[in-house]
Amino acid sequence: MGVAKAPLLVIVGPTGVGKTAVAVRLASHVPIEAINADSRQVYRGMDIGTGKPTRAEQAALRHHLIDVVDPDEVYHVARFRAEALRAIDEIRARGRLPVVVGGTGLYVRALLKGLHAAPPADPGLRRELEAVAAAHGPAALRGRLEALDPARAAALHPNDRVRLIRAIEVATARRGDAGAAPWADAVPPFRLAMIGLTLSRDALNARLAARVRGMVADGMMDEVARLRAEGYAGSLPAMGGIGYRQLAAVADGRMPMDEAIRLMIRDTTRYAKRQMTWFARDPEIRWLDMEAVGGVEGATHAVLAEVRKEELDR
Repeated sequence: MGVAKAPLLVIVGPTGVGKTAVAVRLASHVPIEAINADSRQVYRGMDIGTGKPTRAEQAALRHHLIDVVDPDEVYHVARFRAEALRAIDEIRARGRLPVVVGGTGLYVRALLKGLHAAPPADPGLRRELEAVAAAHGPAALRGRLEALDPARAAALHPNDRVRLIRAIEVATARRGDAGAAPWADAVPPFRLAMIGLTLSRDALNARLAARVRGMVADGMMDEVARLRAEGYAGSLPAMGGIGYRQLAAVADGRMPMDEAIRLMIRDTTRYAKRQMTWFARDPEIRWLDMEAVGGVEGATHAVLAEVRKEELDR
């Protein structure tokens, strides 16, 4: 008889769909602790613009892997996986169910299905890509990566030249390796229930537009000003996130606020679309339409039914 797999609940979906709200509501029915799988919420001091759980939400449901590093520190998928696995063990030791909540598909995939060994550097290709970036900007690198690995391209900031170059290098090497095992063949080492929350495109886009305006109304401009005053440069990957780069341009007088809000809404809706493209390829996800099930309350009861069906709470 093999060793029993540890139970794990995963709640994914596009930004703004209501993942945190459902997880917090679920905590009133099942003893759970959440593990953040949003690559932006790991940064301290970046609260409003990353949609980080509020103090009240964190009081109602303990969250792990939030506020892990400062904005000028490097945080990567391998570190996330190691820290998430450690958190899962600690949560289980307390007799609680670990719940992974977030929309960074690469983080979720790495946690559930592991990390491929990275191929060695290719100096010739790297020189070529550096020349492309110098001549045409990081956007040219992003386009090349999208042709090789659309999911990885969606996970990277379009101005993150270093990571874009490395991702192209990795994707090029793996494309030539016919023996590489596909991600879909990997079996998660957990007794898993994976729930995806979704909304119609029109409903989600309307919610995201309201969310962006709400972030600005709640003081995101002050958050950006504070981060800049603390010495965090706009060239940092963390500071290049949606909202932060646009509001920095407003602060510098390079963009009017109306245009910044328009671009924030546009980029947020595009990001949500990329997230859905990523998760739509995973056959293990059971999808719940937030409108069809009756909002947060209905989605919570649907998730609770799945937890009990799979006996994850035992």
